Amino acid sequence: MIDFNEPVGYPADAPASQELFDRAAAIVPGGVNSPVRAFRAVGGTPRFMVRGEGPWLFDADGRRYVDLVCSWGPLLLGHAHPEVVGAIQAAAARGTSFGTPTPGEVDLAEELISRTAAEQVRLVNSGTEATMSAIRLARGFTGRSKIVKFAGCYHGHVDALLAAAGSGVATLALPDSPGVTGAGASETIVLKYNDLDAVAQAFETHGEDIAAIITEAAAGNMGVVAPLPGYNAGLAEIAHRHGALLIMDEVMTGFRVSRSGWQGLDPVDADLWTFGKVMGGGLPAAAFGGRADVMSKLAPAGPVYQAGTLSGNPLACAAGLATLRLADDALYTKLDATAAAIGQLATKALAEAGVPHRLATAGSMFSIFFADAEVHDYDDARRQNTAAFRAFFHSMLSQGVYLPPSAFESWFVSGAIGDEALEHIAAALPGAARAAAAAES
Repeated sequence: MIDFNEPVGYPADAPASQELFDRAAAIVPGGVNSPVRAFRAVGGTPRFMVRGEGPWLFDADGRRYVDLVCSWGPLLLGHAHPEVVGAIQAAAARGTSFGTPTPGEVDLAEELISRTAAEQVRLVNSGTEATMSAIRLARGFTGRSKIVKFAGCYHGHVDALLAAAGSGVATLALPDSPGVTGAGASETIVLKYNDLDAVAQAFETHGEDIAAIITEAAAGNMGVVAPLPGYNAGLAEIAHRHGALLIMDEVMTGFRVSRSGWQGLDPVDADLWTFGKVMGGGLPAAAFGGRADVMSKLAPAGPVYQAGTLSGNPLACAAGLATLRLADDALYTKLDATAAAIGQLATKALAEAGVPHRLATAGSMFSIFFADAEVHDYDDARRQNTAAFRAFFHSMLSQGVYLPPSAFESWFVSGAIGDEALEHIAAALPGAARAAAAAES
């Protein structure tokens, strides 16, 4: 039995997952191929999943979980949706990769453009690749070097964006990871999220050198923190007044919070967008796109170089296109209702247990901050009680609900969540709320 009041770490109670993790740790750094999977923020043994079906995940120990991670966003329809699986199987039977243009690339690009304000798109393989390429393009188009980003927003592991704030609101950034040089971070300005005055000040100081602002359309990597009303529009106005571009990162929100992503909820005059996750239907795929005059600077049409051997992979295009074609207004209505229902259940359980918390939402994306004040930026998010989250997480896990293993991540729902899964979540929440209360005391 897990002791949810244990202050650090939790006993390994998943022997098959533990064995796999031990094997992985000997040959893979940290035992995982992406850091958040390692459970370092919550302690315990990461669960090795072997199968997914609808709203459920199944681990190597044979346990079933309601999945509120959804592969960190892509699985809008749930696991192993028959039409998505069928599209992948049909594509694989024709060949997995050709290194040539394919009809599927055109079909997927047309679908993306039909849903968004982008006039042209370029397909790539990951969100990191999309943001890296968008920044290079912005610099090539403007002839400027500096980039503005915001503390707590994550845009992939691009050197220039793994940067921490300097000592003042408009100072240049410092490297935020070993391996990122001072030169790599020196052209990045890191500012407080949701603070237009800081942005205006930065442009007063560095405006002639700033190529672009990049921001998550709605932040989901410090927990969910939506932009304040008018914030994204204010970014566009400031950037354009100074001849810079605005890059809206919709890798997470794109096609998840509406059929058009965040721009479907809060249209803004951006110049470039980045997409990922949902558009690949669970396979590696991403894109960046925007104004035709900006995109025309990309090779081979223009001088800004970008390439990728597996970009527009036939399997990924098939999965993404099948997913998007099934993502109609009725699905988004269901996602919104499901997210609202889970949020209300969690708030009720935590309130009854006397746990200070804030439910934060951005469309159907949401998270719970174990804090007693509203969260509008990264400093606010870091003030939450992460010990309470750890206890809450492990209680939910032990009862068959898989949450993001970090207090600084978004929860995601799928259209496959029905009454059985909701009842399962509702039954788990009171015990998890009591565990969180005990951890706080």
